[in-house]
Amino acid sequence: MTMTYIIGTGILKVGDHWEKSLRNLAAEASILAIEDAGGVSVDYVIVANSLSGVVNGQENLGSYVVSRLNLKGVPALKVEAANASGAAAAIVANSLIKSGDAKRVLVIGVEKMTDYTSLEDSNAALSTLMDSEYEAFHGATLDSLHALLMREYLRKYQVKREDFSYFPILMHENAVDTPHAQYRFKIDLDAYISSPLVAEPISMMDVPSPSDGAAAIVLSEKNEGPNGSVKISSFGQATDRISLYDRKSLLEMPSIRMAFNRAVSKLNNFKPDFYIIGEYSSVMGYIATEELGLAERGKAYKLFMDGEAKRSGPTPINPEGGSKARGDPIGATGVYQLAEAYLQLTGRAQGWQVNGARRALVLSIGGVGCNSVVHLVEGV
Repeated sequence: MTMTYIIGTGILKVGDHWEKSLRNLAAEASILAIEDAGGVSVDYVIVANSLSGVVNGQENLGSYVVSRLNLKGVPALKVEAANASGAAAAIVANSLIKSGDAKRVLVIGVEKMTDYTSLEDSNAALSTLMDSEYEAFHGATLDSLHALLMREYLRKYQVKREDFSYFPILMHENAVDTPHAQYRFKIDLDAYISSPLVAEPISMMDVPSPSDGAAAIVLSEKNEGPNGSVKISSFGQATDRISLYDRKSLLEMPSIRMAFNRAVSKLNNFKPDFYIIGEYSSVMGYIATEELGLAERGKAYKLFMDGEAKRSGPTPINPEGGSKARGDPIGATGVYQLAEAYLQLTGRAQGWQVNGARRALVLSIGGVGCNSVVHLVEGV
């Protein structure tokens, strides 16, 4: 059976790249990835992006990006699945390789959000990840929907708002050591409590900021990475109703659970050494942790409070800093996650390495838990 391996990666620092265009960001990450893979040729290019049409006025990203890379004639296309776009792009690339239609595929995740400089414009762009008719049209924003989740979590499980602080505190602690992270500084409980609210009870310390970024990985049918290879052992994807009002529970994310079950059902006894979870908010980080079976419902905060989720703990979660502190360039985030897993599993995550890591679970969550992708990857 044909296997798929990540054989190289290129990662740009997440942040404000005023001096670079969407195309330049994508090209820079791609060149780094191809060089890291030994300068190999690729048969296909998949571009993951979510907001370019709204924010940058640019679609047709396949041709847009390969033109800059001087890959004339190479097939290319764009994949979009909100925050899970990068993970979905990797599924497409994986399928191309397993079908025999490609030997190597370049997967690029790119987003340039800072072309919108006002909060109103940024919220409008992010609202395209929701139900435009029944949520965004009536004034809901992505932050306000996550605020509904937090309100319900507080009510149902009778936790304190301070209990949500453990998640961003750990994310910022991890990001200090991650060179490509957006926010490389620590925060404490006082900083969390005093942080301005963006949608009560969600504060600025619960959610990421708009950002630019690009990451790329090269996938191959062969274990040929000059700096090490990582096998994509399995994956699973699932969806849920896009609107929160149309769901049975605000605190259950069936798409996460189904994607996880589909991924693990293809393997026997896959035990991850660490987890990369693509949360958009502190409450989503807790819900995702619970859906993966790492904590009882309403008890995820204890995993972070007690230090179990630290890099040195028994259940490391987001050793790079997660969406909160590494940054969340929406359509590119899933590729960042897989690239970070690759660096960890090849022993190249200098300063933010999970010691002895051989296996990882990567969860990407699109929208408010309505499109989830799980990848199970391992070093070879």
